[in-house]
Order: sequence, then C-alpha cells, then structure tokens
Amino acid sequence: MIMNLNPDSARLAQARRQAGRRLGFLIHAAVFVAVNLALIGINMGTTPTRPWALFALLGWGFGLLMHGLAALGPIGRMYQALVERELARLPVTAEGRR
Repeated sequence: MIMNLNPDSARLAQARRQAGRRLGFLIHAAVFVAVNLALIGINMGTTPTRPWALFALLGWGFGLLMHGLAALGPIGRMYQALVERELARLPVTAEGRR
C-alpha cells in the first residue's frame, strides 16, 4: 500500500478522522436524548409507578459515556499516541514509505 507522507495531507486526514469521531458522538448523543425522552414519556404515560425506562437510560448512558471518552477524551488521545508510536516503529523503505 502506498502512503502519501505529505504533511499537509496527513494533517487533513487526521483532522477529518477527529471531526468524524466528534460528529459520530454528537449524533449518538442526540439519538440518546430523543429516544430516552420518548421512553420516559411512554413509561410515565403507561406505568408511572414502575420506572422501567431508567434501565435503558442507565445502560445506554454508560455506552454513551464510553463513546465520549473514546471520541473526545483521554481514550481517544491515548489511541492517537499509540498509532503514532507504532507508525514511528515501522521501517522506512527505499522509496521513503513505511
């Protein structure tokens, strides 16, 4: 596989990946809010004494938290650092590619 090592294209690719991760998280958060509001509304309208919607809210909320940590927080930064470390370990070929 031929890799373009042009610094500008590498920065653009990195910026696009980061923007994609952030957009993915924002979409996930918006769907989380919309669906859970609907579930809470249904729960309160049908069985207000049994808060079953709380289970979906807590379970999905934990998943959203992990997604946020991976996309925006320390897990995403740790992943990027690991990728850069592995890229630095790859041998450089005669053509200047890794």
